[in-house]
Amino acid sequence: MDILKIIFPTVLTFFIGITITPFFTRYFYRYKMWKKLPRNQADTSETFNGIHNTEREISTPRLGGVIIWASVLFAVCVIYFLSLLLPSALTLKLNFFSRSQTLVPLGAFFFAAFVGLVDDMLQISGRGAYARDALVYRKVKIALVTLIGLVISLWFYYKLDFSSIHIPFGGSLELGIVFIPFFIMVMLATFSTSVIDGIDGLAGGVLASVFTAFAAIAFINNQIDISALSGAIAGGILAFLWFNVPPARFYMGETGILALTVVLAVIAFLTDTVLLLPIIALPLVVTSLSDIIQMVSYKFFNKHRVFKVAPLHHHFQALGWPREQVVMRYWIVSVICAITGVILVLIS
Repeated sequence: MDILKIIFPTVLTFFIGITITPFFTRYFYRYKMWKKLPRNQADTSETFNGIHNTEREISTPRLGGVIIWASVLFAVCVIYFLSLLLPSALTLKLNFFSRSQTLVPLGAFFFAAFVGLVDDMLQISGRGAYARDALVYRKVKIALVTLIGLVISLWFYYKLDFSSIHIPFGGSLELGIVFIPFFIMVMLATFSTSVIDGIDGLAGGVLASVFTAFAAIAFINNQIDISALSGAIAGGILAFLWFNVPPARFYMGETGILALTVVLAVIAFLTDTVLLLPIIALPLVVTSLSDIIQMVSYKFFNKHRVFKVAPLHHHFQALGWPREQVVMRYWIVSVICAITGVILVLIS
């Protein structure tokens, strides 16, 4: 029955996403929900400009992430109200909305999705420095994610009594009040991986593997509701990915990537596997690090570029890899890393 509780919302969310996408797509294109002007990028190389398709950026809708969180929302509501209106052993068991396990991640997921939606709408409008200046945009985003991390970390520390982290093969480490800044740092680090959303199908495929891994990890920990939620999110991502493979019908946008990275950090803490997150999500981590290394090298070492282009997936494109090859190899590595993470949970 526990397996059914995980599989059912995963499949349901996928088919809900597939069903609602045509309606959202018509809306996106009818109202031209894309950037009207590309954001000014400081010190971009000719190689980057050659890879980056500005014409597609200002003609492809940005709000594809709505498909993910809307399908999860529909699935949660359908299953929850079924358990209320038609109570039975089956419907009550399938309901994974619980205060003890999924209230916090669902709240974080939808709140971050709303913040990301506002962000996308501002960018679509094309007005002001926020929409046009990359530096202003980056500073505002860091501040927003820090604020979200602070609010959630305070809830974890004071309401859920979280103050320690599990060290694989080494027990627990008590952090005390330091848990709060540590949580914020993890949240920022997780969000920094959003730079992977740069090629059609790339972010969706990698994140689907990551959330599937956490569905398995939560199941191993007997956190069945969290496992079902992770599966539902993976189902929503796969529905989005169905339409995001090259050529993408729409981009994930901040409403998708912010929601997913925030809830990923929350689930990692709830499952007590935050130190395994860099392994499970290694493609995200490496891609984010490549961007940081490039910026530091360029700024402090006489504008030297370590990579031809950053982030890493664009570096591979600059080496001559077709974008489909980059995406597929990222997917392969992400599946291997996800399986490795699950194995480490089993043996640690």
